[in-house]
Amino acid sequence: MSTLKAQLQADLTAAMRERDGVRAGSLRMALTAVTTEEVAGREHRELTDADVQKVLTREAKKRREAATAYGDAGRPELAAKEEAELAVLEAYLPRQLSDDELAHIVSAAVRESGATGLPQLGLAMKAAQQAVAGRAEGGRVAALVRRLLAD
Repeated sequence: MSTLKAQLQADLTAAMRERDGVRAGSLRMALTAVTTEEVAGREHRELTDADVQKVLTREAKKRREAATAYGDAGRPELAAKEEAELAVLEAYLPRQLSDDELAHIVSAAVRESGATGLPQLGLAMKAAQQAVAGRAEGGRVAALVRRLLAD
């Protein structure tokens, strides 16, 4: 069992003992997503910590988008619930890069990839995503890469 998955399970048990409904629900949802990913496809496989982290990142993005949608729809109580779940998930994700750190890393990756314009966007994005390694949302990275290649 991956260590991150084991940590999620141990924290779920602790949250249930403490009767922390939000934390327990969020961790249950995360573990369900991990299990779904493990059994997806033809063969059952054990996820690595990096794979578990990708699943958690995807779930965090869903919560962030749902909170925004609920906020825009005038449902602050549902938005607050999604934000609480997001806070639980973010505790298991790496610290997000600041705008300055992201700009520095992405510009170096784009330079190293050899991309010179928007037609090489895919090449530049691949290099930038590898350099960032989950420490920034794809939308932030894509916007920065596009800006760099357009100049």
